[in-house]
Amino acid sequence: MKFTLGWLKDHLDTTADAAAVADAMTMAGLEVEHVHDPIAALAPFTVAKIVSAERHPNADRLQVCQVETVDGIKEIVCGAPNARAGLTTIYAPIGAYVPGLGVTLVEKPVRGVVSNGMLCSGAELELADDSDGILELSDDLAVGTPAAGVFGAEPVIDFEVTPNRPDWLGVAGIARDLAAAGVGTLTTPAIDAVPGAFPCPVSVRIEAPELCPVFAGRLIRGVKNGPSPDWLKHRLTAIGLRSINRLVDVTNLIAYDRARPLHVYDRAKLVGDQIVVRAGQAAKDTGEPEHLIALDGKTYTVSAADCVIADASGERPIGLGGVMGGESTGCSDETTDVFLEAAWFDPLVIAQMGRSLGISSDAQYRFARGVDPASLVPGIELATRLILDLCGGEASDIVVTGQAPADPAGFAFDPAHVKRLSGLDLADDRIAKILTDLGFVVMRGSPWTVTPPSWRRDVEGPADLVEEVARIEGFDALPDAPLPGAGASSRGVLNPRQSRVRIARRALAALGYAEAVTWSFTRRETAALFGGGDETLVLENPIASDLDCMRPSVLPNLIQAAARNAARGHADAALFEIGPIYLTDQPDGQRTVIAGLIAPHAARHWAGPAEDALFALKADLTTVLDEIGAPTGSLQLVQGQNRDWWHPGRSARLQLGPKVVMAEFGALHPRVLKALDADGPMLGFEIVLDAVPEPRGPKNKSGATKARGAADLPNLMPLSRDFAFLVDDGQAVGDLVRAATGADKALIRSVGVFDVYRGQGVPDGMKSVALEVIIQPREATLAEAEIEALSARIVAAVEKLGARLRS
Repeated sequence: MKFTLGWLKDHLDTTADAAAVADAMTMAGLEVEHVHDPIAALAPFTVAKIVSAERHPNADRLQVCQVETVDGIKEIVCGAPNARAGLTTIYAPIGAYVPGLGVTLVEKPVRGVVSNGMLCSGAELELADDSDGILELSDDLAVGTPAAGVFGAEPVIDFEVTPNRPDWLGVAGIARDLAAAGVGTLTTPAIDAVPGAFPCPVSVRIEAPELCPVFAGRLIRGVKNGPSPDWLKHRLTAIGLRSINRLVDVTNLIAYDRARPLHVYDRAKLVGDQIVVRAGQAAKDTGEPEHLIALDGKTYTVSAADCVIADASGERPIGLGGVMGGESTGCSDETTDVFLEAAWFDPLVIAQMGRSLGISSDAQYRFARGVDPASLVPGIELATRLILDLCGGEASDIVVTGQAPADPAGFAFDPAHVKRLSGLDLADDRIAKILTDLGFVVMRGSPWTVTPPSWRRDVEGPADLVEEVARIEGFDALPDAPLPGAGASSRGVLNPRQSRVRIARRALAALGYAEAVTWSFTRRETAALFGGGDETLVLENPIASDLDCMRPSVLPNLIQAAARNAARGHADAALFEIGPIYLTDQPDGQRTVIAGLIAPHAARHWAGPAEDALFALKADLTTVLDEIGAPTGSLQLVQGQNRDWWHPGRSARLQLGPKVVMAEFGALHPRVLKALDADGPMLGFEIVLDAVPEPRGPKNKSGATKARGAADLPNLMPLSRDFAFLVDDGQAVGDLVRAATGADKALIRSVGVFDVYRGQGVPDGMKSVALEVIIQPREATLAEAEIEALSARIVAAVEKLGARLRS
């Protein structure tokens, strides 16, 4: 929305300049975007007169002019076809910046003749001028007269209108707010009624009141159309509008002056004596949607949701209601009788029409935000007076069809709300004055009753009134009292699960895994590969077609992420994610898991592939379990019972008894990888965080586990003993480790496997497992007899599993 300072002063008696007005608008809540002062831009330019014009000696299309300027006689080279002796025009001296060209003039020769300045066209000064040559001004102008005074240049203020304030789309509405803010006195002229000289011969029929509930108009006959006077042209061109003719310019002026869009129809081009307001319809003979050639020359296809203005037959559309008129009834210089329209259209309908038709006209922009319904008749009266003054003629009575929306209802308001919500300590009289100056009707009582004006339908309650008072009083007047202190900040306390999640995240990052954050959804077919896809987990309204099911496992998302990385040249991935999975066989249907995935694709090397990554994955899994406090020493390793997305011979599970499965790990089945378009091998694990028991330990008074005590660091050197056992090939090595560890938990610090052998010297169906046992003395150095006794207990514990010491 743009307006000039002079235009504003038609409604506001003020001595404020453009900068002061812009500052006041900003403080009143209007978002000023730019203030353009053409007076400053035109300061270097003055009136000059051409004394003589001779052909350039080296160019047929150039003339060498002797020009009388404010700086004396100057020789200027000019290429304009209308440059001639005696012409009064505008002169730009050397050093002036020409806005239309974006250049600063310098003294330089033009085809061998030095030009000491420039004679300007309207385009070069960014003025609305259609001529091809330099400006032609009145001979009465004195040489040296500033160009800004010649063209009536004045500052233009451009600001953004918020959707809830359609009244700001008229200069009168801006002036009202500025007057309330104390910038000046509101002087908007009253609108005097123009008595009708005869009954209006054109009637109105509304067939779609849901689109247009009220429609008003009057006929003005005997008008003389033509170019607008200079004051009207300048007012419109200053804000970027093109002057068309007197009738159209009047409607544009009122749209920007009073936020009241109007439209004029050439009466001679209307068929019949009736205007019909209806919805768009299809042609009866062909069934095709109707079309309209609008004033912009484009053809638009009208739908049943659009508002159409038609003539008496009801068949021929002559306008798009609230958006744009039709070319068939547009006014021209030959127009003598006009029908003037003022209507109120439903804002939602007009907004949708603008989007569907791709039109954003001045009328559509205003109607979509909500025009004041009470402005119908005043708008017609104001336009009528201007048309009669500019074009002559006589006006008929006004016809009004339909019922305008009711004015906003009053509501209770306690002025104490102002201090409670904003902190402003204002007297009741000041609050009442602000609201009254803004057009609200205030009836004092206990409480007050405040009725919004017809143009403020955005005000619906006490909080809206407080905002009005605050912005007019000034947001800079709001108290800056500090907020009350919140006291000492409480330290965050993590519950055991949150603590484990944080520890697991850090542990996996330290192991070289990168964290992935993926959707909790997946494709239903993918979920079926991992035991999901049940109907109860399918989403009714998914965000995407390939995310239509809650995930039963994190692994498919990690597999697809690794595949995407591989497709982009990063095949050797190590990813992890901690998040929920969704299962139908659980009481609450949800579990939290810690999932990891590696895609070992090491670079080719002459030494061949690295050792099996499965053992490295198991080591990572064990590390994470140790870090989160899982009882890894009590876990059983079970093979052959994993679900079918795991490789049957290269996967296992860790469990606390047959009912508590804590983790599954191993290689992903090639069938699953192929279905997900991923290249193998890929290995992964999933830890069910809910299945990890909380660590046992002493509790404090609040029931939380106490912090661990001082470290127990022995002062004696440990020693090691190696044992080799023959066991069945199917025997889990972990069982031997647990048995050896349990032989003496006080002295045995750790047990590790350092060799597994099958081959010569080992019977078929058996394997040799070598264990290293680290013994840590506590009280005193162990004697040889004590070491032998401990070794015997270790052998006895392992032999209970069917193993025998290898000789």
